[in-house]
Amino acid sequence: MTKLQLGVIGTSNISNVFVQAALETEQYELRAVYSRTLNKAESFGEPYHSKEAIDDFAAFVSHEAIDVIYIASPNSLHYEQSIQALKNGKHVIVEKPAFTNPDQWEEASKIAEEKGLVLVEAARHIHEDNFKKVKEEISQLNEIQGATLTYMKYSSRYDLVLEGQEPNIFSPKFAGGALMDLGIYTLYAAVSWFGEPEEAHYFAQKVRTGVDGKGTAVLRYNDFDVTLLFGKIATSSLPTEIYSLEKTLRLNAVVGIEKLEEINAKNSTVKEVAIHPAAENTLYEEARVFAEVINHLEEPEAKEKLAEWTALAKAVNRTLYKLRKSADLSFNDGH
Repeated sequence: MTKLQLGVIGTSNISNVFVQAALETEQYELRAVYSRTLNKAESFGEPYHSKEAIDDFAAFVSHEAIDVIYIASPNSLHYEQSIQALKNGKHVIVEKPAFTNPDQWEEASKIAEEKGLVLVEAARHIHEDNFKKVKEEISQLNEIQGATLTYMKYSSRYDLVLEGQEPNIFSPKFAGGALMDLGIYTLYAAVSWFGEPEEAHYFAQKVRTGVDGKGTAVLRYNDFDVTLLFGKIATSSLPTEIYSLEKTLRLNAVVGIEKLEEINAKNSTVKEVAIHPAAENTLYEEARVFAEVINHLEEPEAKEKLAEWTALAKAVNRTLYKLRKSADLSFNDGH
């Protein structure tokens, strides 16, 4: 099978991890790297034997040899870059959050569908075996009583904020903040495991730049609530828990799950649940399944997977939008 010719936008660490994962699947070749600074594009691509480094965006997205573009630029740039890539006939893998509001998702999705292209959000944890294992365990619970999902880790970039600077991930101009970064992992888990909530409220702790540094979100379902705790200005070691009448599921994290336990609700005894060993490269599984869908897009199974991913991503984005609006988080997206 001919390998997918990959184009990459963004030269941060997440791009390195994705390219390494993509090459490990043996289903991609790195064709070109785009950066506004040519030296950055060249330095990034060299270890992966990239054929080209490009600093002209129009030339990059219209490059005839590129099949699929991976977008890992600042959040606020995702929409326009995705639209241009799709209009030029490229499949698009865009880092989470793909878009800042539901209108953007609908427009990009419409173009992808019209052109017969794949557009996916790179929420890597939903493709992990252990994430799916937890979903199976949840489906067997008797009368869910709620859940608390946690992802809070101090960012070294916050040191720059304290010094008076405004790095991208803490800038409203680039749709930064805790909700749009670590928060979306917990939100993807909640919507994947429990469905789209009826109500969504976010109590944000804002920082000097105007974005949220940390906060608590409450998702209200028909019979229970799910609490999301996330942040980038503090670190938490709290586990993630899902509660039912008979037992509690306790896991070490919502992303990169390495431990899963069952706690008896009545006598508090703990039983460890066997799960898969964690992958060495955290993005390997998403890179692999994305390639499979792109390469077999005409097959029913691939179409079904893509439809499921798209429906989930849109549901997450609708809830994400409700949360940011409830906390009065404004970005330069017209919303």
